[in-house]
Amino acid sequence: MREKGNRLVQYVPDYTVFDLETTGISANMDDIIEISAVKVKGGIVQNTFSTLVNPGRHIPAQATKVNGITDQMVSEAPLIREAMTEFLRFVGEDILVGHNIQSFDMKFIYREVEELFQETVSNDFIDTLYMARKCLPELKHHRLTDLAEHFGISSKGAHRALNDCVMNQKCFEAMAKLQKKSVVFVCPKCGGEMIRRNGRYGEFWGCGNFPKCRYTQNV
Repeated sequence: MREKGNRLVQYVPDYTVFDLETTGISANMDDIIEISAVKVKGGIVQNTFSTLVNPGRHIPAQATKVNGITDQMVSEAPLIREAMTEFLRFVGEDILVGHNIQSFDMKFIYREVEELFQETVSNDFIDTLYMARKCLPELKHHRLTDLAEHFGISSKGAHRALNDCVMNQKCFEAMAKLQKKSVVFVCPKCGGEMIRRNGRYGEFWGCGNFPKCRYTQNV
């Protein structure tokens, strides 16, 4: 069985943001009722994925109060096996990005994948809660909605998975720009540090391991 992925502490231009809505806060006892993801390449959104999930049991009123998802809404939604299969196919080997995912979302993903497929999710991940605490120590709170307010990003529809993904992607890119001097841009091919260079057609990002690695990216 493969090992679990590592938490990364740097910005990367290629990644998939994901978010879950659940029946509660216990990764051992509660169930996923919505999975959404946004695939990003070169800092630009390329594709989205979103599905409700039928947990096979009643959704507690407290959960519905938070995310607005009801028993009726998930009555004809796919069960977790089908939904998780599609999610894993969508993310592939991408680095995963999410808010508070180390303490919450990844625990649900690890449990479900191990129980359903006897496999381990080995994708590395970036937790934007951890990143925000490092980048924005002056903020009193570092909830996703707090970051959105700080950067002037709309938080309309918060606590539905796809809306949270879109919001978090924008916050992640904003934090990277804010901390561009201290956040390391990593080459997706070899893991080396990306360096800003001047070329014939203007500025671009080039891998610091050149000429061994010739990966480049537009600024």
